Amino acid sequence: MVTVVGLGCTREDLSDGAKKALFSGAKVILRTGETPAAQGVKELGVDFSTLDYIYGSCRNFDTLNKKLAAAVLEEAKKGDVVYCVDGSVAEDVSAQTVMRKVRDAAVYGGVSKADGAFAAAKIFACNRTSVSAYGWGDIRPTLPLAVYDLDCDLIAGDVKLRLCELFGDEAECYYVRGGKAKKIRLFEADRQKEYDSTSVLVVDEIPLLKRTRFDYDDLVRILNLLRAPDGCPWDRAQTHESIRQNMIEEAYELVDAIDSKDDSKILEETGDVLMQGAFHSVLGQERGAFTADDVLSAVCSKLIFRHSHIFGKDKATDEASALSVWDKNKQAEKGQKTGSESVLDVPKVLPAVMRAQKVAKRAAKYGYDFKDANEAAGKVKEELAELLEAVEEKDAKHIAEEAGDLLFSAVNVGRLAGADCEESLRESTEKFIARFCETEKLILKDGKKMQDLSADELWNYYEEAKSGGRKE
Repeated sequence: MVTVVGLGCTREDLSDGAKKALFSGAKVILRTGETPAAQGVKELGVDFSTLDYIYGSCRNFDTLNKKLAAAVLEEAKKGDVVYCVDGSVAEDVSAQTVMRKVRDAAVYGGVSKADGAFAAAKIFACNRTSVSAYGWGDIRPTLPLAVYDLDCDLIAGDVKLRLCELFGDEAECYYVRGGKAKKIRLFEADRQKEYDSTSVLVVDEIPLLKRTRFDYDDLVRILNLLRAPDGCPWDRAQTHESIRQNMIEEAYELVDAIDSKDDSKILEETGDVLMQGAFHSVLGQERGAFTADDVLSAVCSKLIFRHSHIFGKDKATDEASALSVWDKNKQAEKGQKTGSESVLDVPKVLPAVMRAQKVAKRAAKYGYDFKDANEAAGKVKEELAELLEAVEEKDAKHIAEEAGDLLFSAVNVGRLAGADCEESLRESTEKFIARFCETEKLILKDGKKMQDLSADELWNYYEEAKSGGRKE
């Protein structure tokens, strides 16, 4: 028989049921004898042993809890055991491990370390979060928050860094020790005079207008406030359609920031793109179509499903095979069984060159393609001839059609040669702009005007600019 007891935070916290278990004749094991709650067991006169000897042999919290649980389970093979932990059983990882292994274990929960700290800080909200300073893993805690087991300045420093990242250096909080609370700033969490097993850091809810750090929920909340009846008149007037162009513009501004390699601009423009996505989530929620949670759930589900080489049974050893798995799963997800369904799925609002390349690439997966770039180049010659014929006819509609065919054919050549045609055209345009500006600079330097020069003169200046400009 295994009984797990939460000793609470002080010597007075033991329940009658817990005391009865301690006097049952079973072997009593304390996780540690170095807490005020352990003192309560000592005063009862019960024989017990502690696991304090395990602490020094462990490099991390996970190893410690595994060894603590293993020691208890080993003793349980010999007879009945009462395993005592400070605080609540729910707050102790080693106790939870023991209970998972022994499904019929008796449990006396105990007074929570977090509850006592919240009370000392006079925070009485119902929805509260509490985590151990040693074991919160990847959890993103919400406020109000109590971080217990803050038993030394090194651990307090780790906690401070993480909480400052979430809530800001200047956020007000409480340092609770021995049941007494002192108001401090988060950056002071590792600057207190003493730390022990009773030390807890408590952070209350921070009003929106006093926050310096925000999360995605805050963004959605702000947008909801702006859309409220007493909110911003402009934001209230918007629809999916009215802000459609904004998303395109913000996406281009982000790409421009990336090209400039300016991290501050990338940060700002990434936020603008996120805001546009959140705005559409709020609009969807107002219509009863979907929520921000639906949006996040959908994209997470998509990432897991399409990365079946990471989360499933597919295999991928390089970039190409990973992309192949992604494309296969994408088609299955969208229910695309034909080539027509695949090419029709390419968004019409993409830049023309990008869309042409994507359409041709998808068609190629169904065998509809040239053998190589050389074969595709033959089509360029054919389309160029047809364009020139249309020019001779002076038929504007026919000229536009043949110009489009020529451009599409040129995209195919670039695609089969391995180029990203959208990027290639962008870079060529930038190159032309730079050479044009340098050409004009040379002409002006000679006291001339570009528009007054002959074609041959312009070409000579352009060649000079192309070769790197004039040496002084």
